[in-house]
Amino acid sequence: MIDTQDFVAAHRLIRRYANLTPICTSSSLDAICKAEIAWKCESFQKVGAFKFRGAINAVFSLPKEEAARGVATHSSGNHAQAVALAAKMAGIPAHIVMPENAPPVKVAAVKGYGGKVRFCSPTLEAREAGLKKVIEETGAAFIHPSENLKVITGQGTALLELLEQAPELEAVLVPVGGGGLASGSARAAALFHPGLKVYGVEPEQADDAWRSLTTGKLVRPEHTDTIADGLRTALGPNTFSILSQHLAGIVTVSEQAILDALRLIWERMKLVVEPSAAVPLAAFLENKVPELTGKRVGIILSGGNVSFPEWS
Repeated sequence: MIDTQDFVAAHRLIRRYANLTPICTSSSLDAICKAEIAWKCESFQKVGAFKFRGAINAVFSLPKEEAARGVATHSSGNHAQAVALAAKMAGIPAHIVMPENAPPVKVAAVKGYGGKVRFCSPTLEAREAGLKKVIEETGAAFIHPSENLKVITGQGTALLELLEQAPELEAVLVPVGGGGLASGSARAAALFHPGLKVYGVEPEQADDAWRSLTTGKLVRPEHTDTIADGLRTALGPNTFSILSQHLAGIVTVSEQAILDALRLIWERMKLVVEPSAAVPLAAFLENKVPELTGKRVGIILSGGNVSFPEWS
């Protein structure tokens, strides 16, 4: 289990390389949500997403002999970019397995950071098979997008930083895909701010975490047809265990609510974020967290990697 010293060490390491991302507020969205919200803009993080935190912590924690063989991972985009950049900063190769339907902007960014991309079919099984082949060929160290404990610890520093900037918060909402951000945040809250409640929000069309946590049994995703491409991944044993112990609750939201939330963030806050980042706001729009009415709430805007629209 991740302990206090793990977070302290990760926070110390990550702040040397990562951006101190800002907190934004919006009176109009506060009125819509009936809550006072502090938005942690990880869309302004290096690689445009919180994923850089976990990647830099994991890559820079590798023993030198292991790191020399490079790193490998599978990802739809943000973790891929983060690992590619962290590897570039460490001076080692990065091998990235990406689904064929990964957003072009994310694929281009991975290649721009020097990552060696291999494409696969857009299923978890195909990702894992492709990764296995890469590791057999290269001997690279696998940096799991969410199960790696160094990754989980690194992601949790977003919450620690948020609470340094807004210490009065009573709850925090985070999107859930593989569960790295949610489990890192929930564990960090339990250790450093035990009164803080951390809630997870997931698309209805990629709801394996909700099903796992409500049944008490880890389940594989049945369908992942959601616009929130960063949340098409699944919980694993580590994230499931941490979330089962520490998450205050998890809710699911519709695709329409995600789109509505995305539009509101773009139009009201003038922030470019990707659909995955809009998922927590969707929970407010569908009144899935009524217990947070009137509360001081943090929302981690997880990323901003989205392609420019094709204007007609």
